[in-house]
Amino acid sequence: MSGNDNVTESSVIQEAGGGADLAAPDPPEEQDVLSAITAERDQLAAEKAELHDRFLRGQAEFQNFRKRAEKDRMEFAEYAGTETVRALLPVLDDFERALKVESADREFVKGMELIYQRFYESLRKLGLEPLVSVGQPFDPHVHHAVEMVETADTPDHTVLEEYQRGYNFKNRLLREAMVKVAVAPAAKTEIN
Repeated sequence: MSGNDNVTESSVIQEAGGGADLAAPDPPEEQDVLSAITAERDQLAAEKAELHDRFLRGQAEFQNFRKRAEKDRMEFAEYAGTETVRALLPVLDDFERALKVESADREFVKGMELIYQRFYESLRKLGLEPLVSVGQPFDPHVHHAVEMVETADTPDHTVLEEYQRGYNFKNRLLREAMVKVAVAPAAKTEIN
């Protein structure tokens, strides 16, 4: 080794110009690039979060739509027969009226009763349920008052007679009952 061998590593680094550069901060261009990349990364992360949120909302909306559509389809299937049964009610009413008429031909009456029973049972199996009205309190949601009669023999607003039977179809009102309703007599005032 020569006399120059006493040269230390730090002096070599300083002579090469490397010592000052290692400890010095990054040049301004590198800082600008780094901050631009960091800003872009933050922007992309925010966009990703927004897109993920929109995706989750869209997925939830689709699930809700699917559930609503399934519910509507089930209700439609369950109540699809409502209009058909409603159209058949006048036939059922005609049978009931025909059976109330006296006839000399017992075989004909027996045949009509059998047809009526089969028809009525078929409608019951589909979900038709008759409303019980006579003797019940008047309910404007299920009764249609055709006649009101003043009487003291029956409590006020009690159904006395049923002109046309009312029906529910699968626990929903299909047709109101047409009824005669008792009304308390009006108080008579004497004029002297």
